Amino acid sequence: MRHVIVFGATSAIAAEVCARWATRGDRLHLVGRDPDKLAAVAARCAGADITTAAGDFTDLARAEALASEAVAALGGRVDVVLVAHGDLGDQQRSEHDVAEAARIVQTNFLSVIALLVPLANALERQRSGTLAVITSVAGERGRPRNYTYGAAKGALHVYLQGLRSRLYPAGVTVTTLKLGPVDTPMTVGHPKNALFATPQRAARDIDRALARRAVVAFVPWYWRPILFVVRHTPEPLFQRLGFLSGR
Repeated sequence: MRHVIVFGATSAIAAEVCARWATRGDRLHLVGRDPDKLAAVAARCAGADITTAAGDFTDLARAEALASEAVAALGGRVDVVLVAHGDLGDQQRSEHDVAEAARIVQTNFLSVIALLVPLANALERQRSGTLAVITSVAGERGRPRNYTYGAAKGALHVYLQGLRSRLYPAGVTVTTLKLGPVDTPMTVGHPKNALFATPQRAARDIDRALARRAVVAFVPWYWRPILFVVRHTPEPLFQRLGFLSGR
């Protein structure tokens, strides 16, 4: 039985992951912003050993205590931490409103770092465990459609690279989960295409990535070759390709 903490447990994808792990018999501590949604996720995991805590991830001053309380709720032993919260924000508003741009960066980068600092220290002292963070393929290259969000995710990718190297000698795995578009409430206003995954598919792939102790996993897998092309497309051509760079 693994001891698992999930931050952002009320997201559609994290809820599916929690249900899978509960069925397996893991001990889960779930943290989310909405107490009612958190209770609903816990109900889906009925039968497993579950505790919950409500918390505002954008409250950076409270993040260390939130992380410490989560570790304590599991008796001080943690095998897996999944950080799954995030928010696309309003890209067009962020281009004219500094407050919206700052909110997107705080939610998708700074609030994650505020949790990872104490969590990484805890697992380093423990000399074991896995830190897994859901990021986004949007962090691979800036596009007009979501470049503020993508910039925050790109910064998170770099942070996780450094954290991975730092924690390697302590036997701690750091897994970057680069998520493609998923049909969830967060993308409800986005036109859907064949590349959109279901939350169930994303949860299955996340589970498999952690089982094999992957360092970087594209979810679903087909985003790896797609993003290889995106990263290596020359800038002038990239700007002209509307399906890659348009709003």
